[in-house]
Amino acid sequence: MTNPESMSGWTRLTTGTANVDIIGRRKTWYIGFGVLIAICLLSLVFRGFNLGIDFTGGSQIQMPATGANGAISTQQVDRVYESVIGSAPEVTQSVGSGDAASIVLQSEPLTSEQLVPLREALFTQLQPLGADGTPSAASISDSQVSGTWGGEVTTQALIALAVFIVLVTLFLAFYFERAMAAAALVALINDIVVTAGVYSIIGLEVTPATVIGLLTILGFSLYDTVVVFDKVRENSRGLLKLTRRTYAEAANLALNQTLMRSMNTSLIAILPVLGLLVIGVGLLGVGTLADLALVQLVGMISGVVSSLLLATPVLVDIKLRDKRVRDQAARVEARRARAAGRGGTDSGPDTGPDSDVDGGPATDTLAAVSSSAPAAPRPGARPTGKTGRRRG
Repeated sequence: MTNPESMSGWTRLTTGTANVDIIGRRKTWYIGFGVLIAICLLSLVFRGFNLGIDFTGGSQIQMPATGANGAISTQQVDRVYESVIGSAPEVTQSVGSGDAASIVLQSEPLTSEQLVPLREALFTQLQPLGADGTPSAASISDSQVSGTWGGEVTTQALIALAVFIVLVTLFLAFYFERAMAAAALVALINDIVVTAGVYSIIGLEVTPATVIGLLTILGFSLYDTVVVFDKVRENSRGLLKLTRRTYAEAANLALNQTLMRSMNTSLIAILPVLGLLVIGVGLLGVGTLADLALVQLVGMISGVVSSLLLATPVLVDIKLRDKRVRDQAARVEARRARAAGRGGTDSGPDTGPDSDVDGGPATDTLAAVSSSAPAAPRPGARPTGKTGRRRG
């Protein structure tokens, strides 16, 4: 068998034999996550979200992105809008590509007295082409969007989120244990806050697709955590009766054993999302597909980081509140101290708290029994004991 110490760092990482001290640095991770959460919460409180028209309500105008004089840019549309309405629109974006490309303008609610001259100005100055390839005023459409639909989507999403959290907590508590359920819940809340905070900090528009995408990342966020926790449970089975390693060391070993698997799984999951993002932005323009992919990308990255650097360290700290776990850790340290005092190494088999590693009554009894046993006869010596005669 190959000695792990002789392997390169990459080989040890890929074979699950790395010795990265993740648990030992958990205070550093806590500080990092704490700062990140604080920034996100401050942004959510003071900056808020850039809510889309589906939440705030307003008017939407859509027109082809090709005119009689060539391609129509969003800047041209903005200038026409400002000249008629007197203020800038809330959002102007290009959607789609090729012949299907169009420009979507969203603004505050406009009255019919404002919409009619606006549509006339857009047609007169930009000459958008209709389906037959000629300038057509009918190619410019407008609609009024109510904010109630976005509110209904948000309400249903919050209900789904609450039900999901309750069911997941119950499942983890029964399948694993309450400590693991609590630690997984901490990581899950972190992922939700960080994802929402990123949208708030950058000012990305929040649409119903964003809310739906946020729900889809919850399962992925828990997947890596469950994989690591399953390995922690395997490594810590019967640990309280042993003095080979502490619970923190067993958890750190589980992280190292699943580190490469978590990285590979996350990479495989993120690549299709990146593909959706590239297609959504590069080919179809900023729209529902891009909104869905972006929130998934942010949530997946946050999920894999929190499952490795937050969930398991929190689990260890929760378990260390148990006196039995602390006592077992003390026995491990005592055993290692005795081994160091003898000048040996801690490489023996696992032993329980009542084992006779250092001698004691059991060792003395064994020595007494050994000394009272008769000595072995010399080679070639004649028997000295009496032997019975055979009776005929």
